Amino acid sequence: MSERGALRGLRVLMWVVIAVEVPVYLVWLVQVGYLTGQELPRGDIARWAPPVLLPPAAVLFCVMAGWTWWLSVVAGTRSSLRERWIVISLVFIAAFSVFCGVASVDDPSVAVGLLSAAVTGLGMIGLFSPAAASRQLPDVIRRRSRRAAAAPGEADPDPQ
Repeated sequence: MSERGALRGLRVLMWVVIAVEVPVYLVWLVQVGYLTGQELPRGDIARWAPPVLLPPAAVLFCVMAGWTWWLSVVAGTRSSLRERWIVISLVFIAAFSVFCGVASVDDPSVAVGLLSAAVTGLGMIGLFSPAAASRQLPDVIRRRSRRAAAAPGEADPDPQ
């Protein structure tokens, strides 16, 4: 298989993974958010918060972090994932998502926690990845592989 075909296959695979993971994760967030909210006392205004706020927050923070990371990769600058606010927002979404997954069941267990962590991780990757699945992916991979192949101390073959 040629390099071009492999890179095209990688992009197609990324989009298939995104198309499957994101809807499953968002439906799961709404469901576990609703069930978690139902655990709060009747009449508590916060009962609506988990199912209404968690899915949009997950989409916003994961997509925003994915795009800022991808733009730094394309530009060849320092990764934005080192910024404290991005890391804190992603950790918050992951922790609250796993918490809702565990709190939404009548009998929480390690298996429920692991399942919640798996669904959260796959969903967050799916939300994070669309920027990287762009048409620029092959160019970035080629540029990075040329940099890695250059001997230490040599000039970058593709300065940008």
